[in-house]
Amino acid sequence: MVVRLSRHRLLALLCGVLAALTLTTPAIAAPPQAGTVRSDAAAGWLARQLVDGERFEAVFDGVAYPDQGLTLDAVFAFAAAGVADDFGAQALAWATRPDVRDGYIGDGTTEAYAGATAKLALAVAVRGGDPTDVGGVDLIARLESLQTPGGRFTDRSAWGDFSNAFSQSFAILALDRTAQGAPATAAGWLAGTRCPDGGYPLLPAQPACMSDVDATAVAVQALRAAGRKADAAAGLHWLLSVQRADGGFTNAGGVANANSTGLAAQALRDGGRPLAWLRARVFLADLQVGCAAPVTDRGAVDFDGGVFDPGTAPRATAQAVLGLTGTGYARLSTVTATAGAPTLPCR
Repeated sequence: MVVRLSRHRLLALLCGVLAALTLTTPAIAAPPQAGTVRSDAAAGWLARQLVDGERFEAVFDGVAYPDQGLTLDAVFAFAAAGVADDFGAQALAWATRPDVRDGYIGDGTTEAYAGATAKLALAVAVRGGDPTDVGGVDLIARLESLQTPGGRFTDRSAWGDFSNAFSQSFAILALDRTAQGAPATAAGWLAGTRCPDGGYPLLPAQPACMSDVDATAVAVQALRAAGRKADAAAGLHWLLSVQRADGGFTNAGGVANANSTGLAAQALRDGGRPLAWLRARVFLADLQVGCAAPVTDRGAVDFDGGVFDPGTAPRATAQAVLGLTGTGYARLSTVTATAGAPTLPCR
């Protein structure tokens, strides 16, 4: 059974927690008290789940396949928490290895995937690398070659086009870090997909525009980075309208969970909505596995607060760390990050 930090004690903090907008970690480790948020321990747990300290894998029918996307989510989480920098370096080194890289973004000739290319380029930039030379591949040029005249980034593949709001948003966020910045047409295209209620859909041009929490969370961050503040504000307003009373977020009619809440919380703080962020942070902290749980699980963030599932916990924890810290994708950096995988201090 998963033991979590007390929600009612966390909620009590909201009266005086504006000073907590800057996360701190005690210099002397002590048992976590009700109301504490340990993003460092969550990132540390995530680091310890990496296979060979470098990657995540997805297992189907007993066969393990590389999961580059989740591995990059971990790279972002380590940067947000400012810890496990050595694990982040190893994970990115693995993801940029030519065979692993091309299995993810395509070979650039027969296959080229916009979302994967953009996400990898952003991860390289976050870690202070040069996305124009990743093992001899210019990810920025590759990404720009996938933009249509109308501004949309699409995939080039015999299997079809799988691009969506994440592809477009990550492309804008990656290109925003270049000298020339993100193309105005790209941000304009993304802004044009907004639904009448103000949110953003995962897939554009559907018979009915359905706002999606996860898609909206990344879209508003991309739009803010590109200077489209009004379009981002509409998305933030929609997120506020669908936040639950307990601070959590759900998506597609499911249960409130760490993944959607983590991304939404990240967008809320990045977008200047601190009280809503704090409420979401309370929800996420309540899902963090505490000291009464087995040692191997402590610090992880459970997907939805049910029975702890080690299969869903890595992605839930990676995205929850983004929400717990509230550091937007556009501001992620490893300049002050430290090495090591912190644990939840327990006695």
